[in-house]
Formats: sequence, C-alpha cells, structure tokens
Amino acid sequence: MPDLLLELFSEEIPARMQRRAAEDLKKLITGGLVDAGLTYEGARAFATPRRLTLSITGLLASSPDISEERKGPRVGVPEQALQGFLRSAGLSSIDEATIQSDPKKGDFYVAVINKPGRKAEEIIADLVPDVVRKFPWPKSQKWGVAGEGALRWVRPLHSIVCTLSTEGEGSEVVPFSVEGIVSGNETQGHRFHGKESFAVKRFDDYEAGLRARKVILDLDERKEIILNDAKTLAFAQGLELIEDMGLLEEVAGLVEWPVALMGSFEEAFLAIPEEVIQTTIRENQKCFVLKDAKTGKLANKFVLVSNLIAPDDGKTIVAGNQKVVRARLSDAKFFWETDLKTGLETRLYKLDSMVFHEKLGTQSQRVARLVALSEALAPKVGADAALAARAAKLAKADLVTDMVFEFTELQGLMGRYYALAQNEDPKVADAIEMHYKPQGPSDEVPTEPVSISVALADKLDLLTGFWAIDEKPTGSKDPFALRRAALGVIRILEENGIRLSLLDSFKTARSDFAQGDDLLSFFVDRLSVYLKDKGARHDLLDAVFALGGQDDIVMISKRVEALGSFLASDDGANLLAGYRRAANILRAEEKKSDASFEGLVEGAHLHEPEEVALAAAIETARVAAEEAVSAENFEAAMSALATLRAPVDAFFEKVLVNDERPDVRENRLKMLNQIRATTLTVADFSKIAG
Repeated sequence: MPDLLLELFSEEIPARMQRRAAEDLKKLITGGLVDAGLTYEGARAFATPRRLTLSITGLLASSPDISEERKGPRVGVPEQALQGFLRSAGLSSIDEATIQSDPKKGDFYVAVINKPGRKAEEIIADLVPDVVRKFPWPKSQKWGVAGEGALRWVRPLHSIVCTLSTEGEGSEVVPFSVEGIVSGNETQGHRFHGKESFAVKRFDDYEAGLRARKVILDLDERKEIILNDAKTLAFAQGLELIEDMGLLEEVAGLVEWPVALMGSFEEAFLAIPEEVIQTTIRENQKCFVLKDAKTGKLANKFVLVSNLIAPDDGKTIVAGNQKVVRARLSDAKFFWETDLKTGLETRLYKLDSMVFHEKLGTQSQRVARLVALSEALAPKVGADAALAARAAKLAKADLVTDMVFEFTELQGLMGRYYALAQNEDPKVADAIEMHYKPQGPSDEVPTEPVSISVALADKLDLLTGFWAIDEKPTGSKDPFALRRAALGVIRILEENGIRLSLLDSFKTARSDFAQGDDLLSFFVDRLSVYLKDKGARHDLLDAVFALGGQDDIVMISKRVEALGSFLASDDGANLLAGYRRAANILRAEEKKSDASFEGLVEGAHLHEPEEVALAAAIETARVAAEEAVSAENFEAAMSALATLRAPVDAFFEKVLVNDERPDVRENRLKMLNQIRATTLTVADFSKIAG
C-alpha cells in the first residue's frame, strides 16, 4: 500500500497560522481521498515557518469499482422525460436500461451505472491542486507565478513535493501543476544552513534530510527544545524561566532550528512593574523573561530564540536584541514615570473625547453609568457603596495613560498600580484591575465585594447598552464580546454565591430598558453552556426555566444540580416514567373531551387502596415540596417528590384509570393532574428528555 508525501514550500508563514493550516491541509486532503474511495491507515501534518507537510500511510493503490442502480421514470412517459433520464444516467439509448416492475407503481426503467476505480495518483493529481487553490487561509494575497495567472496563498508558494512510495520499491512523483508550479520531489532545508535542494522519496528520508539540513519538522518538538534549552540556561545562572505557552507556540513557529541564547538589561529597569517589563520584552522581541529562583522576583535577564547557529556563538545576535530591549524598556520607563506624575483623576477629562460607541456615548458617559450602577449594586453584594463608586469612577482612567496607549493589554492592571501610587484604598485599586475579569472560562473571577460590584456593573452596562441599540450577537459574530460578558456575570454570581435578580439588575442599569426578557433568554443560553461544561444537561435547564420567573443564577444552578441528582437515582427515574404515563393519559383525555381535569380529588370516589394511598401521598409531597422550595432547599424538595415513586407505581399497577363509572374516572384523572402539578413545584418534567 503506497504512502503519500506532500510538501507545500513557501516564504514565511505567520506563526499564528501554522498549526491551523497544517490541520486544514490534513483535513482537506484526507477528506477528499476518502470521498474518492481511497482509505488510509494514518495521517500526520506538520508546519514550519516555510512549509506545510502531510504524510499519509497505508493508502489504497486505487479506488474500488462501483456499481449502482439509478431509478428512472415509468415506462411510457413522454420523450422529454426519457431523454433527461438518459442524460443523467449517461446512457445513449433506452435499450441500455432495464425494466423493473412495482406492484403499486407499475413498470419503470432502471439504469445500472458502473464506475471503474481510479488509480491513487490520478485522484491525488486532481485533488491537491484544488485544495491548494481553495485553501482557507485567514488572510491571503494573489501571487503571480511563472506568467500563468495568480495563486491566492498566504505568502509566495515556491514548490510542491508530491510523491507516492511503496515499501521495498521506489517512489514516483504525482504529476500536476498549480498556476505554473510543477510538482516534484525536491525541497530545501534551512534558509541559511541547508539552502541547497535535495531529492526525497518518502517521509522517512524527507524528515531525516531536513534534520540533517537544520530543519526540525515537528512544531511540538521545536517547542520542547526551546522550553528545555531555556530552562537549562536559566538554571545555570540560578534563575527560573517564567513560562508563557502562548509565546512558546509563537516562537516555535518563527524558527526551523531553534537556538536559545541569554541576554540582559540594566537592573535600573527593574523599578518598572514586572508585568510591563514582561509585556515589553514579549511583544517587541518575542523573548522570555526570567526570575530569581530564591526571591521569585524578576531578573534583569531574558532568553531569546535564534533561527541559526551563529559563528560567534550568538554574541552579535544577543547584542542586537539587548540594544532593542534596552530601547523599549527606556520607553516603558518614561511612560511609567510620566503617568505617575500625572495621576489618574487628573486624566479623567480626556475620557470626554473618547467615544465608547457612537450610539452609547463617550467613555465619560459610560463611567457615569458605571458609578451609579456600582453604587446601586454594592449593598446587594456586600460592598461599601462609596468605595465601589470611587473604583468605578477611576476604572477607565488608565485608558488615557501613556502606558496603556502603548500596551492596551495592560489596561486595568496599570490602573491598579497608579491607584496604589496615589494612595487610593487597596480595595479601589484591586477593583480597577479586576473589573474586566473574568475574560474567559478559565480566567480569575473577582471575589472581593467592591471588585464584584464594579465588574458586574461593567458587564451589565455593556449588555443592556448594546441590547438597547439592537447590536446583539448573531451566529458566530460577536464583535463586542457580549457572550463573554454574560458568561462573566454568570461566573461572578455563581462562584461567589451571590443572589441577584437579573431582570431587576437590567432595570437598574437602564431605567427605560425594555428588552429584559430577550436579554434574559440570552443569559439562559450562556448559562446552558456554562452548566453543560460542568456536566449538567440542557434539558434540565429548560425544565427549570419553564417554571417562569427564574432570573437568579445561583438558585437556577442549585435547582438544576438537585434535579440532575434526583433523576440519576432510581426514585427519580421511576417517578419520571410515572409522570410521563400520567401526562400521556391526561393529554389524550383532554384532547378527546376538550376538558381539563383540574380541581380537588374527592374522597368519596376513592375506592381502591392504591388510589387512596396515592391521594394522601400527593398531598403530603406537595406540601413538603412547596415548603422546601420556599426555603430554597431543593434537595429536600426532590426528596419530597421521591416519596411519590412507590404509590405512583402501585396505582398504575392495580388501578384502571378509565373506569366505567364517570365520577370515578374523572376523579382518577384529577389525581393524575395533581401528580403533574406537584412535579411543577420543582421543574417542568415535560421538558426533560430521555
């Protein structure tokens, strides 16, 4: 069984696109092969700055022959319909079709279409050019190639290796061309250490040939080398690497042969906040920072990763990086000192001219809303209202500082530093930093009440504002990160156990807000995702929300959790089955008689011991469940419902609901209605799947 080797060799591919591009190449090629009838044993995709590579093993040598029957029109149809059938089936004459009989529909034509299999190289020669031309780069440009038009590719594509090889035999090039680029079996190694072309046959000698020419094909192997070498350099000087997985992924995508080197900067720069130093060195030079192994404080050294083996052991490369780092840190030091002199509050006037959104006003107007909302929320979350208002007033002030203008990702954090420097209450300073959080499902959640009040205010103002101007997320588009904001509110409330009415909060945020139910539905969707990630079922959330008036995240979560535990038990599962049986009988009878069976069960019409027992059990369970729900003890409410299991089972086993006596029959239907009504105390069981 042959193996396929495919390499697309180009100018530098942006690091952030490489891993996704390798996976896209694998998905598109393997998917196309399978669609064409070619199965395979295994496939691996690779990416370096200058190449995408795919290795497929155990590929079928050819696709199988296919024979299929295509049903045609009835015998005797007009000539026009007959000709259409012949064209679609590829027949030159109706004599090439057969006639089959159907007892109901009569005789009709059937064409037997035989499709011979195709060789793997033929399928690949058609597939690869199509994939290359339609490759889903996030960004691409047209590149002229050999005077034969233009190809859309992320960077100029130079060559394509495409070979089929069989163990113990040679390999052959799969011939095709893409806008003047002819497939072959030659590639290049490292830009500086292996520029000469060399021929390859199969993946093993391809990978070995690249390694010999200073190219490590596997992105994850390059990451491991960088991480281990950086840690070793740091350890040798009594330092520790501050790991940064995002930066590691990016740097591994910038080099084909990673060489870790260490540089340094003046200790005076350590007076700048550590996050500023790390951000400056990370963003501008793609370097890793280090800390003292004993004190845990930032060291005045950094690790850079080169893409070549320098003849001077990297001294020139290190010197160049140190020069740039020194210049960048000098700028950062200037920003830091200038911002400290100016302070936060004196910068607030600049927010007057900073537009938040053309329909929602300036940042100053937004800050005014945050102050009012934070102050209103403070008592509900146990925060000092004056501190919450002060934090909200200063929360956006660092947006107009020099440091945040240069490094927007430091917003909030720099506000905390500047607030502490001007002797603000530490709770105010912390709230300035934390009010943006959480920014994702794994991000830190504010826990201090002042921080909670401002964080909630920030997100609720964002959500109600964009809902008010009808700028809601659609499909996959969410330019204002409203889904993230809603999830942030949910996590803050749920993880801190804070009781808050969302509908009331919407009104507090905007007194004229009229889309409360619609925004609440949006929260329901977000809560569903959140609880599902925690193991809860979507249908249980539906069952709770169907009760109406549910806008307290903490209580909803508790109900769903308790309901899930209950239904996972034998009592819960059996009661659900009994509920469904009762509900089905009721629906059928209500539809048939166009009547409802509400009202009290009459003791005079209870004849069987099982129905007497069930009537008593329903009343006891109803009272207990209602009391438990009122006390917000949902586990106890579920336990109350669990007592219905045995009497419900016994009732359906021994009692005939549709009794011949009308009064008895109606009484028993009322009892079934009471079963349904009692379960509604805790959830709408009709929404529960399974």
